[in-house]
Amino acid sequence: MPPTPLTSRRTLLRGALGLGAASALTACSGESTTARTAGDVTLSLWTHDPGYQAFFTKGIPAADRATDFRYHLDVTRAGAADLVTKLLAQAVAGRGTPDTVGFEIGNFPRVLRGDIAPRLLHDFTADIAAVPGLKEDLLPARTAPYSQDGRVYAFDSDTPMVVYYYRDDLFTKYGIPKDTPTWEEFAALGARAYRDHGASLCVVSTAGSDVGQLVGSFQMLLYQRGGAFFDADQNLVLDSPEAEEVLRFLCDGLRTGFVVDVSDYYGASMQTALKQGKVIGLPMAIWFKNYGLMPNVPEQKGRWRIRALPRFTDDGRTTAALGGTGFGVLTDKANTRAATEFLLATWLTHEGQVRRFTETGYLPTRRSVYQDPRLNAIRDGFCGGQRLFSLYRTLLPDVPAVHQSPDQSILYDVLAGNLLRAYHGDLTPRQALKQTAADFRDQAGR
Repeated sequence: MPPTPLTSRRTLLRGALGLGAASALTACSGESTTARTAGDVTLSLWTHDPGYQAFFTKGIPAADRATDFRYHLDVTRAGAADLVTKLLAQAVAGRGTPDTVGFEIGNFPRVLRGDIAPRLLHDFTADIAAVPGLKEDLLPARTAPYSQDGRVYAFDSDTPMVVYYYRDDLFTKYGIPKDTPTWEEFAALGARAYRDHGASLCVVSTAGSDVGQLVGSFQMLLYQRGGAFFDADQNLVLDSPEAEEVLRFLCDGLRTGFVVDVSDYYGASMQTALKQGKVIGLPMAIWFKNYGLMPNVPEQKGRWRIRALPRFTDDGRTTAALGGTGFGVLTDKANTRAATEFLLATWLTHEGQVRRFTETGYLPTRRSVYQDPRLNAIRDGFCGGQRLFSLYRTLLPDVPAVHQSPDQSILYDVLAGNLLRAYHGDLTPRQALKQTAADFRDQAGR
């Protein structure tokens, strides 16, 4: 659909922003709840990433034009987990909560327990419905991680597709085909590349201190294969034939050298492996180029390329999703309406989503923006001048929804340990998954 004109959006936003009832866990007890409807407003914004601060600050003029407010930002930055801890503590205290907060995807499940989300966060469902075509244009795969009972409580920053990165020059030198269609064929080529050149074509993290990275290595291929951790009703669905297939694939790859283990995707071990040509390819999210490759191996600019993931023989999907940050608004506050309009006028407009990609590298969360000719014309210098957006557009239908659970941290902890045991050969893939499911149910009580 074409972008909604700002003037139309301004009219539609008015009257569409309902405020929820007060509750025991509240964002504003002890603070004024008289809603501001116009004029100067200073929004308290909490985020873990300076890139988001820069994006929203630059978007203030657009928000001023689209609404009846004149915006200023008061920004607090802290670690992703610390932000949620502080938010919950301040909500219980009844003071000092922000107007807008960015939830790194792995920390959002902390507000999914019980009825915390509807009591603490503004429900955007009516706001989405008030903008013609927006509900149909938003990718359900990227509203799912921040939803509960069909209600949307945050807007994602990205559609973090998982792609395959590879060293074009070394693939050519070693005679590795760049269009190998399946993972099974790719694994055979990878075993040969390791045997002949000491080079691996896939990576898993074994950083026991960072369960997110360790679990993420497995999660990417699991979701591509059609498996999942949880379903839409927050039920554990990990123990599946798809999960067993993927875990066996990774374990076998570690034995042949097709897969190499690193302690950290971003640290010294990965940097060394990249610089020495020991890692010449890996599946990872689209943001890894900006945050993993460019900082670690800037001298390799122009040598890397991106392609769709090889598919599994029994499944045609060519991507997965990993990561994301959802921005939510605190409910029942004087600035709830102003903060909601600010997000809609910066985060979700066509122009805002174009700007978000050009300034931060994060992909749009609206289908229509993938047709924008400006984005499709961009050539990526680090990837040898590739027009990457045409690839992202073709992968869009395969992006899976990621459903979360309030007990997700329990799963990550027990899964990480059992993945390591499987990688080391102490458990079979089947045993590791059955043990994970049993450990989870024991600790989560369900």
